[in-house]
Amino acid sequence: MFPATNRRHFLKSSLKAGALVGLGDFGFLRNLSPVSADEARPVHKKVQLSSDIEPLVRLIEGTQRERLLTAIVNEMHHGVGYQQLLTALFLAGVRGIQPRPVGFKFHAVLVVNSAHLASLAMPDQERWLPLFWALDNFKSSQEQNRREGNWFMTDVSESKLPPSTQAKSRFIQAMDNWDEEGADQAIVSLVRSAGAGEIIELFWRYGARDFRDIGHKAIYAANSWRTLQAIGLRHAEPIMRSLAYAMLEYKGSNPARGDAEEDRPWRENIGRARRMRADWQQGKSSPEATADLLRGLRKAGASEASEMIVQISSGGTGPSPIWDALFLRAGELLMQQPGIIGIHCVTSVNALHFAYQASAVDETRRMLLLQAAAFLALFHKRMAGSKLNQELQVDNLPKEDATSKGADAVAELLNDISKDRLTAARKTIGLIEAGAIDQEALMTAARRLVFSKGDNAHDYKFSSAALEDFYNTNAPWRARYLATSMFNLRGSGDKDNHLIEQARVVLAKV
Repeated sequence: MFPATNRRHFLKSSLKAGALVGLGDFGFLRNLSPVSADEARPVHKKVQLSSDIEPLVRLIEGTQRERLLTAIVNEMHHGVGYQQLLTALFLAGVRGIQPRPVGFKFHAVLVVNSAHLASLAMPDQERWLPLFWALDNFKSSQEQNRREGNWFMTDVSESKLPPSTQAKSRFIQAMDNWDEEGADQAIVSLVRSAGAGEIIELFWRYGARDFRDIGHKAIYAANSWRTLQAIGLRHAEPIMRSLAYAMLEYKGSNPARGDAEEDRPWRENIGRARRMRADWQQGKSSPEATADLLRGLRKAGASEASEMIVQISSGGTGPSPIWDALFLRAGELLMQQPGIIGIHCVTSVNALHFAYQASAVDETRRMLLLQAAAFLALFHKRMAGSKLNQELQVDNLPKEDATSKGADAVAELLNDISKDRLTAARKTIGLIEAGAIDQEALMTAARRLVFSKGDNAHDYKFSSAALEDFYNTNAPWRARYLATSMFNLRGSGDKDNHLIEQARVVLAKV
């Protein structure tokens, strides 16, 4: 499955030495053209993409980092459009960056959808900037991938593909057994014979199946599917192969034969999902139910958190206020411990909620809701080993008035982020609850700061997730949810990144 292509120099064999040890004289071969060791090795060809996009992908892959932006701008002047560039960037990452671990260098792929969402939310003339950043980020990941073995995705072995009638069952069997080769063969056959909706339903489950890579498997499932909607389903085969390979990442013994903490919630939640009432998607919605669940989640382990969802649902509460509590808890954990783990509390819940919205299978939707609660408890457990300010609670955070109004209030808030994030959070609550600020203007300004100040993939991933879930949270809680995002958004006083100046120079020359 996806063999690495490390180029190693083989020691040369000596025919003369062979003769000395009794292997005979092979001098009769001297008139034949020599075959190098590399030529004699099995050939693993890099997977070929659609012919119309392959040249642009190769340009991205083969151009030096410092020259790529100039090359891309030249292509734009010759007719390359936004969708073509988005497609080529994503496929270059899928083909050329190993999705293991699901994170780290693989953020070159994970961030593409987030950059795309940021682009969609901005004025036309600014929509190129996130892709420019993502292209530069790809080159950084490509270099790391080269240092770590130069992995790339290879062509499939057509003769080993299962028949289409067996593709789905073989894929499920391989995934359940954590069988990489079997899963790769089956997913190719499945992509070629099944509908896209049927395939992604399987990945909603496997993306949420385990907590390895702190939620990145769920994030990749959601982001790959969302990107496919933008670039076209005809590109699905390499993407689904990469996704299947990522889902099967683990260390140590085969998870199918163990009981690791990362796998336990899923296995337990299968039984819990069956106990949920038949009409669980209907029910009352109230801020009080959200507040009660939020308080319970603060103290619950993974099993207890999932069980709380079953109990509150059995009491007649619908899923909407439950998701409110999960969004708020994710933001609260970030607020209590800003940093990489807190960021993924937010982005993981965003991905699980997207899968919940996209899934058409009732059992899968139940499992995603239960797994979101379990994931947050596992995040909390991981964060508890270092400083965690549990006194900061999103529902008890006092609001604070800003000294400015209107557009000036937006500027004041973004400036506060760079100086005092807690003050910025309190002012966010005060301004939004008083209706004293244009919410869209604030989010547009926040995205612009990511463009100009952001220097890592999490700036894009987090901002896209948090600003999206502002609207997925019910109105009574939106101000407080957005307040938690102030603990990771960029502030106006932060240092500019190098991309803006580079883009300015390149565009002036081309």
